[in-house]
Amino acid sequence: MIQVKKLVKRFGPKVVLRGLDFQVARGEFVALLGPNGAGKTTFLRILTSLSRPTLGQVTISGYALPAQASAVRRRLGVVSHQPLLYGDLTAEENLRFYARMYGVRNLEARIEQVLEMVGLASRRRDLVRTFSRGMQQRLAIGRAVLHDPDVMLFDEPHTGLDQDACAMLDDVLRNVAARGRTVVMTSHDLARIGDLASRFDVLSGGKIVASASRDEIGPDALLRFYRQSIVEKPAARELTI
Repeated sequence: MIQVKKLVKRFGPKVVLRGLDFQVARGEFVALLGPNGAGKTTFLRILTSLSRPTLGQVTISGYALPAQASAVRRRLGVVSHQPLLYGDLTAEENLRFYARMYGVRNLEARIEQVLEMVGLASRRRDLVRTFSRGMQQRLAIGRAVLHDPDVMLFDEPHTGLDQDACAMLDDVLRNVAARGRTVVMTSHDLARIGDLASRFDVLSGGKIVASASRDEIGPDALLRFYRQSIVEKPAARELTI
């Protein structure tokens, strides 16, 4: 579903991604781990077509980026640091806008289902600009799953959520994975992501420096795997472009 080869991303003289290779099969749930500044958000922005690669090849569901970005976007659900919502529309109106954009069938019934799922049915007619950060994140999660996309990309989605909302998101993620959808998610919460993902990739120095399945790591060993991956990673070499 996702194929990345020799991906490079450069901002002026600074090289953030250094020939990164990354593959995700249909139905995999991959946790993308790494220290702050490792390039995780930059990488997800490239996958969502919000940023263009400097070099390298990226395909999602068989479509190449950035050339076929429109086709890729129709197959993605995204939760990022920005909620991508319209503050002067209600929760219901936001979902209706996105549902029409994605051609969602049984539109009103699906909106009702999603509002119930994210716990915002009672606030459906309130303007989004009156919502707290956590409530906006809830609605952003609803927006992302509304059209039942093939691939879901989550960038620290638990940020700003209370315990009840975190539990709701975990249920959503398990449901998405159970239906065979492909998920890539960044997270610093190793305890939570350890119960959700089927594979763990560590990004450091602009490359994937370690990758292992949950079975390979074993129970309660994710933190050790992560720390060893960071400590033992090969020294990053300068990349000239």
